[in-house]
Amino acid sequence: MKKRLLTIFLCFVFIFCLMGQAKAVTDGVLDGEGHPYVGLMVAKDADGAPLWRCSGTLVSDTIFLTAGHCTESPAASATIWFESDIQSNQQALGYPNGGATSVDGSVYTHPQFESNTFYLHDLGVVVLNNPVVKETYGALPQLKVLDVYKKGKNKNDLYFSSVGYGMQKSFPDAASFKDQAVKIRMIAYPKLIQIGVPGFGGDYSLLLSNNANTGGTCFGDSGGPNFIKSTNIVAGVTSYGKNGTCAGTGGVYRIDQADDLDWLATFGITPQ
Repeated sequence: MKKRLLTIFLCFVFIFCLMGQAKAVTDGVLDGEGHPYVGLMVAKDADGAPLWRCSGTLVSDTIFLTAGHCTESPAASATIWFESDIQSNQQALGYPNGGATSVDGSVYTHPQFESNTFYLHDLGVVVLNNPVVKETYGALPQLKVLDVYKKGKNKNDLYFSSVGYGMQKSFPDAASFKDQAVKIRMIAYPKLIQIGVPGFGGDYSLLLSNNANTGGTCFGDSGGPNFIKSTNIVAGVTSYGKNGTCAGTGGVYRIDQADDLDWLATFGITPQ
């Protein structure tokens, strides 16, 4: 938790994984097989013990894109599933330890990532031990492709397809037993509020709507993709929220910056 920022990591620690009725990413809909290259990852320590869960995107058959705070220490590896409904089949799928359909990999974090200022370089990668073949994958954005939306009429036209396996609703601590945390891939369509969030990464951050009209993200959606409109282009990864109820606004770490694209190129992936 980054208490000094009054924000909450959107990765979800295992001890808090409660069962509940699925309704939305928050106020979204079931993704089904709409994005089969979006998966749920469980970070593990050096002894193989589960730490937390996040979401992420295959951008090639061996490269899984997620948030830096999902891959940071003490994470030493990750196990990933791509089924749309993990909640209903946890035992058969071997969740959270791994099974026949999951894939393991090594974790890497943006070289400039620092835990206390995670929002500045909140990008991570899992390099899979074995390839996962899909008909299509997520794609990287072109350099500074989002700058055109900084102001003016273009800004009002931009929405995102936010996909993840996170909680559907979060309540105050006194009612935490009501948290809805079903592990099912969901999608919502938040709109851009602003690019550049003072105190939260500046130009590196996107602030998106998290409300009943557009839907948004919650705990466990960290690292999940925010696709530009209805494309497969990942504008950024879900990074942080501003309150404990997953309402109001959500923070996305944009990856169309030179340092991010240069680092990802070292793994052999570049914008299409």
